[in-house]
Amino acid sequence: MVKPQLTIQLSDAQRIPQIGLGVWQASDDEARAAVRVALEEGYCHVDTASIYGNEKGVGEGLRDAGTPREQVFLTTKIWNDAHGFESATSALDASLERLNVDYVDLLLIHWPAPSQDNYVDTWRALINAQRSGKARSIGVSNFNVDHLQKLINETGVAPVLNQIELHPFMQQEALRSAHESMGIATQSWSPLGQGSALSDPIILEIARKHGRTAAQVIIRWHMELGLIAIPKSITPSRIRENFNVFDFSLETSDLAAIVALNSGKRLGPDPSTFA
Repeated sequence: MVKPQLTIQLSDAQRIPQIGLGVWQASDDEARAAVRVALEEGYCHVDTASIYGNEKGVGEGLRDAGTPREQVFLTTKIWNDAHGFESATSALDASLERLNVDYVDLLLIHWPAPSQDNYVDTWRALINAQRSGKARSIGVSNFNVDHLQKLINETGVAPVLNQIELHPFMQQEALRSAHESMGIATQSWSPLGQGSALSDPIILEIARKHGRTAAQVIIRWHMELGLIAIPKSITPSRIRENFNVFDFSLETSDLAAIVALNSGKRLGPDPSTFA
């Protein structure tokens, strides 16, 4: 079953659903079950990565659900140990084999790993993958503005999307603004702050006002900012809850209250130093 849901048009004209299922830290078996539940509930966007170790399970979940391949927007990522043209090309082939698909809808460089200084050659491998049809769209994850600009300057090809840590406590206004000026979509990983935002009193008050859960309020906040969110869950009830966000809107005062929660404190690594 595929329900109508909002999408964002990428700079290459492909459309990406604003809400997807994240499977970070899920085992193969957990990912398989979660993907099946999500697709049966109406999701049509799944985000995985080679380093997650669950691409096989994701592929099995796709087949279990029986959703036609062309109706699922599937993302995977090239890990830091596969930077460079040849290594990234081989890594993608291995991911496609594990997923048991002919192509992914979005292929990302997972981190810039600037100490390796090899992400431009990795990007050239992604450009080639798009030309060969193995990736419909290509982008990056955890890239800063200087990393993005280097890709564009040296290849002439801009990523369609940058997937970054983004949640009420880490709102990334400057990077989001840079993305907008570059025509790059912003995707949020750990959109719920790895659960830390779910107990915030301001979020809970907004949730009470709307008769929603804290998670639904935060996911709706991402949507209203024009962001793409990939909340992770392996619990069927929460997978359903996270998707039930299309029939309400936040008020201007709600958005302002959430903006005030921004502290700029990261939960994940610093892209400038992470290798």
